[in-house]
Amino acid sequence: MTIIRIKGFQIFRDRHGKMRCYHRKSREAIDLTVAPLGSSEFFAECSRISSVQMNLTAKPGSLGRLIQLYREHEAFLDLAEQTKFDYQKVFNYLKGIADVALVKFDRPLVVRIRDRAASSKGRRFGNYVKAVLSIVFGWGSERGYIRENVASGIKDIRRKKSAPRANRPWSDAEREAVLEAAPAHMRSAFALMMFTGLGPKDALTLPRTFYRHGEIATRRSKTNQPVFWPAPMPLAEILAKAPDHSAMTLCATSTGTRWTLSGFRASWRPVRVKLEQAGRVQPGLTLYGLRHTVAVILREIGFDERTIADALGQRTIEMARHYADGADLRQKMAPVVAAFDSELNKRSTRVVKPGG
Repeated sequence: MTIIRIKGFQIFRDRHGKMRCYHRKSREAIDLTVAPLGSSEFFAECSRISSVQMNLTAKPGSLGRLIQLYREHEAFLDLAEQTKFDYQKVFNYLKGIADVALVKFDRPLVVRIRDRAASSKGRRFGNYVKAVLSIVFGWGSERGYIRENVASGIKDIRRKKSAPRANRPWSDAEREAVLEAAPAHMRSAFALMMFTGLGPKDALTLPRTFYRHGEIATRRSKTNQPVFWPAPMPLAEILAKAPDHSAMTLCATSTGTRWTLSGFRASWRPVRVKLEQAGRVQPGLTLYGLRHTVAVILREIGFDERTIADALGQRTIEMARHYADGADLRQKMAPVVAAFDSELNKRSTRVVKPGG
């Protein structure tokens, strides 16, 4: 079994073979029978315990106090559990400056915080730290805790042109190779991600009752947006041939239990490595890349960004645009340009004389 590692928490198997989890500093235990390891309930408990530790030392007028007030407000409490957990990772990172007075924050300081986070944990995390600070400062400025949102309008650190694209789309050949090589108990999960655009977590935790009469109706865990997909034929065929199991989820492990995200990733890694060594897939395949794949295919066959956003369970079209980046638009644009050229010819006021 793959052990999940969460900063600040000790996860281990006791002498009786039972999994245990404790917060290292407070020694508060998480009841894994109520919040199973790797579940959204588990991450919510980790987030709650971590936030309590920050709140114990928060000084009035400080960043830590503002974060504490934000976490107690419905603006935070109404977020999806995964989003709250992601925010908490940023709050944990900011503990070192939790005592800094809010009056000392300005745009240059936020930029330095962003850049330092990017230097130590990568560009994406640095940008995420900046984004979360902007959300917290925006919330605080509306309520008079801080004079203005000093993180608003600060640009993200751009990806270097030479850097490999994160979560790149999979090619048709790569998808076929993975489905062919994957063990039977993993094929359903891969198919859900490939043919519906569900993220890894949503695919692995999808209740079996959410797939009825050849249709999938669910909500994306991160945005709570509805997702509805009549199952494409390849998905329906794979689900029909899936091994029987008694788990509440549509997908299950080889022993018939629900997957954890870390467990699936651990099982996926040897499949991917073997295919890379055989030259059947290129390096850089990620499970989340399948979400990008669906968006790119939808874009290439002509669907607009709002439709793609609805298909992926996104509130806005900005993320749909991000997911569909890299689509080959030649097939779509050829008739568009032909129609445009024809329209230009109709609008032309230039008279061409025979032989002129």
